[in-house]
Amino acid sequence: MQSQDKYRIALLSAYALALHGFESLLPTPIPWLRLGLANIITLTTLILYGIRAALMVTLIRVVLASLFTGTFLGPAFILSLGGGVISTLSMGIVSSLMPRLFGPVGLSLIGALFHNSAQLFLAYVIFIQRIEAILFISPVIIFLGTLTGSVNGIVSDMLIKNLKKADEKIQN
Repeated sequence: MQSQDKYRIALLSAYALALHGFESLLPTPIPWLRLGLANIITLTTLILYGIRAALMVTLIRVVLASLFTGTFLGPAFILSLGGGVISTLSMGIVSSLMPRLFGPVGLSLIGALFHNSAQLFLAYVIFIQRIEAILFISPVIIFLGTLTGSVNGIVSDMLIKNLKKADEKIQN
């Protein structure tokens, strides 16, 4: 990995961590509900720099955020890590297998679905072990994930377009 790539990943990880921190300050109607703003950076990284960089940004963000909040290796960390890794991998695989089929919004929706599914699975296997509880909450989580995934995808699309425009101006 070149030093420029290391700096880029560090900077993108810092942006993702900052968005994660900002999001934790926002009031939520449901205690465990998060908007997933840091996923905007993950998706942008995936589209601009590839799956390896996006996975590194996800891992750095999840580990550092859990260390800062005191949840490292706890339930929130396990759910965040599982959801983040599965989400990033699913978006990366779909993007590499069908590069022109899904744009940022479609990839974000795929990521949201896999993120929520992974967290529901982990919550069931490790913590809850009551299928009726998972089945009861699943539609709400998937619906809210669809809403936030759509918004995050739209923001990522705008960010990517602006970054490409800025890059073109610099090169000209």
